[in-house]
Amino acid sequence: MSELSVKLCGVSLRNPVIAASGTFGFGREYDEVYDISVIGGVSTKGMTLAPRAGNPVPRIAEGDSVILNAVGLQNPGVEHFIKHDLQFLKDKGVAVIANVAGRSFDEYGEICGRLDGLVDFVELNISCPNVKAGGMAFGIKPESIREVTRVAKSALKRTPLMVKLSPNVESIPVNAQAAQNGGADCISLINTLTGMAVDIERRKPIIANNTGGVSGAGIKPVALRMVYEAAHSVEVPVIGMGGITCGKDVIAFMMAGARAVQVGTANFTDVYAMPRIIRETNDWLDGHGIADVNEIVNTLRLN
Repeated sequence: MSELSVKLCGVSLRNPVIAASGTFGFGREYDEVYDISVIGGVSTKGMTLAPRAGNPVPRIAEGDSVILNAVGLQNPGVEHFIKHDLQFLKDKGVAVIANVAGRSFDEYGEICGRLDGLVDFVELNISCPNVKAGGMAFGIKPESIREVTRVAKSALKRTPLMVKLSPNVESIPVNAQAAQNGGADCISLINTLTGMAVDIERRKPIIANNTGGVSGAGIKPVALRMVYEAAHSVEVPVIGMGGITCGKDVIAFMMAGARAVQVGTANFTDVYAMPRIIRETNDWLDGHGIADVNEIVNTLRLN
């Protein structure tokens, strides 16, 4: 059996397969189906300072090889997580990645300060609208990315900072560099693409919010390209995600430069997706005589 453990920013993971935020809750429901200690880590449901009810329904729509969602960060708030879910994840021995969101720079700083030293990573969701800047997402402009990263990093004295990049931007390399310059210890990407689904009988968007985030197998080629670009523009580790459904996808993302991956929508279509993906990754490595998964990182040869 190949060595599957990886190390990110000094944190050891059993393997490079992490549950992506928004697709795994806080792990309890999946743990009723299989022991989630077999996976590398859990990126929690996106959390805010105060509980949020989320967007009106319908807020999920299916497409060909993709889904759209506009859940709106429904969550019980960071204090509920700390009191009721954090210890459960710690007891499972998985890397605990707290995905957080805010409506202002100050909110990001406050929630990061609350989580400092309690989790293995804080992952910034910067696809959220900045209410003090006319609603533009924090993750669009490099100047905003650098500043929100700086504010979050200044509040984290003991916990590494992961910045999750939006794909709905002009330049992934420039934005990845902005996160690094702001103090990010590692970068994850891609967050969802923006899309729309239409009910042609009603002549209306299916989702009440009109648009939503697109995820699933159909976005993998875009995600792979962006992960490659990010990994070759920064010195900090990159975690890749976007359409991963099998072990060969893990290999492809790691060859493109990712040190680990996150699996999201696949968990909806196959509740056992991550244990299967871990097995398939090991089988591919064994079949190619590769003793350590880290050996394949950044080995892609362009034509």
